[in-house]
Amino acid sequence: MTPEFIYLASQSPRRAQLLGQLGVKHELLLALPDEDAEALEAVLPGESPTAYVQRVTALKLDAAVARWEQRSLPRAPILCADTTVALGRTILGKPEDAADAGRMLSMLSGHTHRVMTAIALQHGAERWTLLNVSHVRFAPIDADRIAAYVATGEPLGKAGAYAIQGRAAAFIEHISGSHSGIMGLPMFETARLLRQAGFRL
Repeated sequence: MTPEFIYLASQSPRRAQLLGQLGVKHELLLALPDEDAEALEAVLPGESPTAYVQRVTALKLDAAVARWEQRSLPRAPILCADTTVALGRTILGKPEDAADAGRMLSMLSGHTHRVMTAIALQHGAERWTLLNVSHVRFAPIDADRIAAYVATGEPLGKAGAYAIQGRAAAFIEHISGSHSGIMGLPMFETARLLRQAGFRL
């Protein structure tokens, strides 16, 4: 039986937009103010970027399922995702402030980094997970251009301090992988999981 909708446990408007491209109806299942959602994103000592993004996504889905149970909501699949930017084994999360954003962008300038988006879907007792890994090369960016970009405010709240769908597209020399995955929700993998939950895509 095809589900009528899914729950999206993400505050990201980009993920909601991408999900809409698949024609799948969704309702948001967001954390309450008393939930410490940021604590889930703490990096463990020695943790690799791949292990990190998969662990955080699983924890986010655990929290979303608990939220669904507590609220006695109608049954439907629950989707979670997390995106991590990594330069080598260094994880570049969301910048703490403008200075931190500038530091991250300076690190990425002239180098190729990985963008990993893990997705997890739960429907009843079944859980499915997939990982998308893309490679992004930034051209060299001088300090003035970095400062001008940081001044727009766009890097704040973004893993790696940039948004591919925004002004940072001007820095990107080459992409190998999934554009939607870099945005935060890889369409191919998401459709694959949704088909496993009963959607016809």
